[in-house]
Amino acid sequence: MEELDITSVGQFQTLVRYNNPVLVVKHPDKKGGAPLTEIEMKRPQTAGALLDSKKETEEILNSILPPRCWEEDGQLWQQSVSSTPATRQDVINLQEMLDTRLQQTQARETGICPVRRELYSQCFDEIIRQVTINCSERGLLLLRIRDEIAMSMEAYETLYCSSVAFGMRKALQAHEEKEMLRDRVKTLELDKEALEEIIADMKLKQEQAERRNAELRASEEKKFTEEITFLKKTNAQLKAQLEGITAPKK
Repeated sequence: MEELDITSVGQFQTLVRYNNPVLVVKHPDKKGGAPLTEIEMKRPQTAGALLDSKKETEEILNSILPPRCWEEDGQLWQQSVSSTPATRQDVINLQEMLDTRLQQTQARETGICPVRRELYSQCFDEIIRQVTINCSERGLLLLRIRDEIAMSMEAYETLYCSSVAFGMRKALQAHEEKEMLRDRVKTLELDKEALEEIIADMKLKQEQAERRNAELRASEEKKFTEEITFLKKTNAQLKAQLEGITAPKK
């Protein structure tokens, strides 16, 4: 079976090397009403041991990278990963194709970039495919590593989304509290101005009261002095009269 280039897989774009798509099911005509036909796939006829080894490798590859299926023009197509071993040139081509795709898609060189992550994920899957063909145990170990990295990335994404949501909530809460504090400041400033007016009015009333009290005190003191003077004068007159009455006659 001929293989496609790693950049053209059916209707998809990927760095993983796939076999040519195979017609899996052909829908029956309305008149016939016949059941679905069997999978139309031609396999090379080889010796028993080699065939079993290749079949086992294909099964492991299909478990690591499951075949893709899609429907087109009423027909179901299936495409599985290639089981052909990779050469040194294939690895070089893979690296060049990765760099080309990164440039074509304008992926970010740093920071979070879903496009760059997807391309490197495809590249890693292709490396797992190449390693699995030569050593299935090594490929399965790489599969565990890939899944662990994927789980870690999902955990980091969840944590990042939670942090962003928490930050947004805190920012909105801080903004609301800031607006509330601004309104509170305006209210307190108005209260302060009102209290200052009351204080100024009370100071004015205090000054007026002190002035009235001073005038009243001066008036009372003057009246009291005049009364004392009058009483002293009256007392002197009465004393003189008393002395005249009590003085002995000659």
